[in-house]
Amino acid sequence: MSAARPALPARPFHAVLIANRGEIAARIATACHEAGLRAIALYTDADRHALHSTVADAAYCVESYLDATAIIAAAQQAGAEAIHPGYGFLAENAAFAQAVIDAGLVWIGPSPAAIAAMGDKVAAKRLMAAAGVPLVPGAEAADDPTLKAAADQIGYPLLIKAAAGGGGRGMRVVTQAADFPAALAAARREAAAAFSDDRVFLEKYLLAPRHIEVQLLADTHGAVVHLGERECSIQRRHQKVVEEAPSPAVDPALRARLGAAAVSAAKAVDYVGAGTVEFLLDATGEPYFLEMNTRLQVEHPITEAITGLDLVRLQLAIAAGEPLPCTQTEIVLRGHAFECRIYAEDAAAGFLPASGPLHLFVPPTGPGVRNDVGVSTGDQVGVAYDPQLAKLIVHAADRPAALDRLAHALRHYAVLGVTTNLPFLNWLVAQPAFRAGETTTDFIARYWHPDPSTAPPLPQAVLLGAIALDLLTQQDRANTRPTADRSPWQTVGTWRAGGGRSLRLTYHDTTYTVAVTPTPAGGWTLDLDGTTTTLTATRRDPATVVITTADATFTIPGVVTPAGLLLSWQGQPYHLTKPAPPTVETTATSSATAGAATLTAPMPGKIIALHVVAGATVAANQPLLVLEAMKMEHTIIAPHAGTVVHLPHPLGATVTAGTVLAEIAADPA
Repeated sequence: MSAARPALPARPFHAVLIANRGEIAARIATACHEAGLRAIALYTDADRHALHSTVADAAYCVESYLDATAIIAAAQQAGAEAIHPGYGFLAENAAFAQAVIDAGLVWIGPSPAAIAAMGDKVAAKRLMAAAGVPLVPGAEAADDPTLKAAADQIGYPLLIKAAAGGGGRGMRVVTQAADFPAALAAARREAAAAFSDDRVFLEKYLLAPRHIEVQLLADTHGAVVHLGERECSIQRRHQKVVEEAPSPAVDPALRARLGAAAVSAAKAVDYVGAGTVEFLLDATGEPYFLEMNTRLQVEHPITEAITGLDLVRLQLAIAAGEPLPCTQTEIVLRGHAFECRIYAEDAAAGFLPASGPLHLFVPPTGPGVRNDVGVSTGDQVGVAYDPQLAKLIVHAADRPAALDRLAHALRHYAVLGVTTNLPFLNWLVAQPAFRAGETTTDFIARYWHPDPSTAPPLPQAVLLGAIALDLLTQQDRANTRPTADRSPWQTVGTWRAGGGRSLRLTYHDTTYTVAVTPTPAGGWTLDLDGTTTTLTATRRDPATVVITTADATFTIPGVVTPAGLLLSWQGQPYHLTKPAPPTVETTATSSATAGAATLTAPMPGKIIALHVVAGATVAANQPLLVLEAMKMEHTIIAPHAGTVVHLPHPLGATVTAGTVLAEIAADPA
C-alpha cells in the first residue's frame, strides 16, 4: 500500500471540454455551469442535433468520440484547460489520459498509471491478490489451448471475460466443455471490437451472486474515503439495468469490510478522483473482488442521493487540487435510492436494441424524483451508440417508500415512438421478490418470461383516449384549412348526414367500430358494442389529452403519427391504427413457400460472420450468421433442419431491422 503522497499543485481551470455524449455529457455540463465553468461539448454527425450539444456553451464536431487527437484539438481550439471523459468511450484509456496531460491540459480523472493498473483486469487481479483482497478463482493465458486446459481444471460453469474492458462486452458464460472453443472465439471478437484488445481471462462462475460496488473519492492530498455501496444485481447480458443504494444485503459490518477493501485498492495505485470497486457476494454473503472502474459510474446519482454529495462537482474540485470536503466519519448515509436506466430496447424480445423516432419523451416529476436525460421529443434514436436514453432516480426515507415512489414515477413516464424497456421496469417493481430485496444477478433469467407475441390488453381509458385524440386531430385539421379550400363537409368536423359517423380503430388483431355523434355542448356520444359513453376532450398541450366522461376525468399522453395513434398509459405504450381504404395493393394476397422459414434481422446491425453458404444443409439450431449491434454479437440460428435457399447479404453488410437475412427450406423428413 502506498504512503500518503504530497499534495499536487492546484491547477485552476475555467472551461471544461466534455469528451462524451448523451445524458452524462448533459449532466457534466450542468455541474460545470454550477461551478462557474464553461462547458464545451463534442458531437458527431449522428449527434449533430443531440441534447447534450445544445446545453453546453459551445460544441465542436468530431468524426468519433474515440478520436483522441481530434478531441484534444477541439479542447485547445475552444480554450478549454481541462477534459472530463464521462464514462465509456475513452474514459478508462490510459493513453488518452496521458495525451491530455502531455498537451498541457488538466485530466479530470485518475492518473494514467492507475487507469492502466486497474483497466487491465488481469493485472488488477494480481494487484488485488497482493493486497489481500479475496478473488474469484480464475486463470489467464495467452494462447487458446492453455486457456482450454485451465477451463477444464476450473470446472464449468465459468466466465470468459475481456481483459481490457467491462460492461458485459467480450463476456461469455460457458456451461460445458464442448461450448468453450466457440465461446472463446466470440469473446475475443467482441473484446477486440469494443476495446481493440482481444485478450481474455477466465473466472469461476458464481451461481446467483449479488453484484455490489463501493463508491470511492480520493484527492491529491492523499485522502481516500468510501461513500457506501450500491446494489447492481438486476442485469441483462451482464449489463446493469436497475441499481439501488444502500444494498438490502449489506449490514454495517459488511459495509465497513467492503469499504476498507475498496480504500485499500485505491491506495494501492495512488488513486485520485472518483472510482468504484466492484464485488460479488456469494450465497453466504462472502465478498470477492470483481474489478475497479477508474471513472464515474452510470449509477452515481443514487450515491449522491443518499450522501448529499455532488460527485461530478467533487471531481472538478479534486482536479483543481482542492481537498476532500469531508472525512470518513462525516459521511452519513440517509434514506434509500433507486436508479432505472431507460433503454431503447425490446425487453420482451430478449432486450434487443431498438431504434426509431421519439415522437414523445416526457419523464416524470415530483418530490424525490430526478431525471438525467440525453434525449428530447423529436429526436431520432439510431444504432451507432449505446441505447440508453435516460436515467430515472428516486430517493425516499427508506426502501419501501423509495419503491413506492419508483413505481409511481415509472407509471408516469411517457415515451412514444421507439420501443423502450419501460414495460419491463413497471413489471419489475411489482415483483414480490424484487420488493423483498431478493436481487441476484440471475433475477431476470429466473422471473422474466414474457410472450413477445402477446400484446397487453387495451384499457378502456386508452381506447377512449385514442378516439378523443383522433376526433380532436380532425377538428384541428378542419380549423386550419384555408377558407377557400373548405367545403361544408370539411368544416363541420365530425358531423355527417344522419348526425354522426363511424370511426374504426385497430389494436393488434381487434378492430373497434365506434358510432360517433357530436353533442350540442361540444363533446361526443360514443356507441361501442351497444355501450353508450358521452365525453368531452381538450388538449392540455400538443401531446396530452384531458378527457371527461360522466364519472371520471383522466389525462393521457398521445400523438398522431403516419404509423397510427400512439398513447401512453400507466407506463405502457399503446399503438392503434386506422384501417386504410382498400386498394389493389392492400387486397392483393401472397403465399410463402410451404415449409420455408424467412429469418429477418431483429435489430439494425452489421453481419460480422457467415457460418453457412446458400445451398448448405443445416440442422435445427445451427448458427447461420452473426449480427453485431452496438458492439454486442447476436447469433442467428436455423429454426429447423433444412436447406439454405437464400442468403442475400455478404459478410460486412449493414442491415436494418426487419431485413431478410436468410431463408431456410424445411427438411421434408
